[in-house]
Amino acid sequence: MSSMSKRLRILLGPTGVGKTAMGVRLAKEMGCPVLSCDSRQIYRELVIGTAAPSLEEQQGVPHYFIGSHSIHEYYTAGLYELEALALLEKLFAVHDEVLMVGGSGLYIDAVCYGMDDFPPADLALRAQLTERLVKEGITSLRFELKRLDLESYQTIDIKNPQRVIRALEVTLQTGRPFSSYKSLRPKERPFEIIKEGIMRERAELYARIDTRVEYMLERGLIEEARALWPLKKLAALCTVGYRELFDFFDGKYTLESAILKIKQNTRHYAKRQCSYWRRDKSIKWIFI
Repeated sequence: MSSMSKRLRILLGPTGVGKTAMGVRLAKEMGCPVLSCDSRQIYRELVIGTAAPSLEEQQGVPHYFIGSHSIHEYYTAGLYELEALALLEKLFAVHDEVLMVGGSGLYIDAVCYGMDDFPPADLALRAQLTERLVKEGITSLRFELKRLDLESYQTIDIKNPQRVIRALEVTLQTGRPFSSYKSLRPKERPFEIIKEGIMRERAELYARIDTRVEYMLERGLIEEARALWPLKKLAALCTVGYRELFDFFDGKYTLESAILKIKQNTRHYAKRQCSYWRRDKSIKWIFI
């Protein structure tokens, strides 16, 4: 079989829409493994708050990139591209189709189109921006990003300091907006790519998000977050569900307010994911 008869089928959609369950069902039908494409489920220390697939869900379907890395490791979409492509080469030697499931738009783009066109990190500039983050707070950096690159400001997770710093770093370093790099000619891949997005009515999606947050709390999210609290400055922990609880532990909010903020910020994140994908006309959307 020629390599182009190999197919990567990507199941994407906003957080809480039901990708995990549908992915397991599809993978069983296809008789293939699942590559997770979630920039947080990749971390083994973040289980409850990332809604990582349970061992029951993974039963009978090999899953990759679930709990495969540590929050102490430096990890990026560019590294994910390299590791995912190397793994796909091995999997395609055995399977004609592989299923990728996830909601991290940048990681999906890395596998589909490549990330190498970004300039290498400017560590001195990054250190400078990190120092500004500590002194001035994230609002100042966000404001600068909004002024220099409105598209990035509107599409990246601006609550994540690591993303804001990286976008600013590239923009300041090259004099070109960070967002402009994504429109460069995509790299050729030796396999076919099909993208399917699953979506629900907004009210139903938001209700599912609220229910899921309650379920995480029942499963022990507060205890999981409390164990990670001393490490809260790690970039991987600037994640919805954890950072609100860290603020509660720091005495900034009541628990009730923190829970409301988790639900609200998760809904905002789902909205940003949908905005990110709106420009990708290759996605076939399915309302469920």
